[in-house]
Amino acid sequence: MNKNKQIFELYIDYLVTSFSYTTATGVSNLLDGDISHDQVTRFLSHKQFSSADLWKYVKKDVREIESDEGVLIFDDTVQEKPYSSENELISWHFDHTVGRSVKGINLLNCIYHANETSLPVAFKLITKPI
Repeated sequence: MNKNKQIFELYIDYLVTSFSYTTATGVSNLLDGDISHDQVTRFLSHKQFSSADLWKYVKKDVREIESDEGVLIFDDTVQEKPYSSENELISWHFDHTVGRSVKGINLLNCIYHANETSLPVAFKLITKPI
């Protein structure tokens, strides 16, 4: 397995199993420094990951659980960034969990659920260029 694929799979597992904030340093500490936080940071910044990249990664697993009773679940979330400067990505979005607009990043997620298993299959960062 090449090093990038190894870092990718370890980082995904780390994100899925974490119950708190996640960082490159955190995954490095969890692995006793076998992969440095710099390696994780370089991997994450080497390209702009897209929904198509996610689909390529999960397609095989989705096909294994695919069912006529399977459903797609769409949900959006706003990650507050109150102290960040506004730009196309960080702007004001209505957050239905608090009932008001907040400054942050709005992320639309799509999850496929079938046979008691849920897998993320797509995402879209909502931008407001104007």
